[in-house]
Amino acid sequence: MEIFLARTQGFCAGVASAIDIVELALATYGTPLYVYHDIVHNTSVVSDMKSRGVIFVEDLNDVPEGARIIFSAHGVPPEVITKAKARRLRFVDATCPLVTKVHKEAVKFSHQNIDTVLIGHVGHQELIGTSGYVRPDLLHVVENETDVDKLNIDKSKAVAYITQTTLSVDETKSIIEKLKQRFPKLMAPPRSDICYATQNRQDAVKELAKICDIIIICGSPHSSNSNRLRETGKQQGVSSYIVDTANELDMSIFQDKIKVGLSSGASVPRYLVDEIINKIKEDYPQAQVHEFANPEKNIVFPVLQFRE
Repeated sequence: MEIFLARTQGFCAGVASAIDIVELALATYGTPLYVYHDIVHNTSVVSDMKSRGVIFVEDLNDVPEGARIIFSAHGVPPEVITKAKARRLRFVDATCPLVTKVHKEAVKFSHQNIDTVLIGHVGHQELIGTSGYVRPDLLHVVENETDVDKLNIDKSKAVAYITQTTLSVDETKSIIEKLKQRFPKLMAPPRSDICYATQNRQDAVKELAKICDIIIICGSPHSSNSNRLRETGKQQGVSSYIVDTANELDMSIFQDKIKVGLSSGASVPRYLVDEIINKIKEDYPQAQVHEFANPEKNIVFPVLQFRE
């Protein structure tokens, strides 16, 4: 057996920055420390923080006035920031800078009075946050091509679109093409909203699919970008599975498999990938591991400071 690691492993820069903010706050202020929603969508990361006293909340009313709180990497709508200020919360916004870019695009289109189609998964925290930056009367959320058919927008008007950053490039392509067909004046964002980490990881899985007969994605079930990676492998015609940790790995799936591809979501710490490798090698001790240069190794986002 041979194990081929995707070129991209470990945290992306946005996730690393958000986690660094929590670690810095813990080291500087200690507990209690609150985080609004899961800081990133990874079960192991969140469980570790909980064990050290970090309190995750879904409602700011559960946070005592004046307490310290961090907003997750997925971003929050403006009304959450307004409420935090009203409750005198000492907060830092750990939103990924690439998500913030989409927020700015949303604001720009609304200022121009342009109907804006937001492509994403309803209920995902990033989509909820981005929706808050579009004027309600101009916002149209679509998840698929069928939703595009249901849009009630004057075809003669200028229409813009923005997307959730963690979607698959392949997934958004057909939706955008349908939007172009329906709205001749469709406006695209200045640059693709699919983030570099999402794109790199999907491209890396496609590379694995060319040489592997099975692909394992390390990622939590509620992680959008991890699920898109599994779908990417499947779309390439290769059996693809997603596991949160090595303990979930069903070793029977490797029967008659020779080349294993292993990738991970952008919010997955590298040690979880190593644990999967070790579990495979327990049954296949002669397995060779192939690793390649990570194109993201020099990409770093600065850590923001708390607003006192």
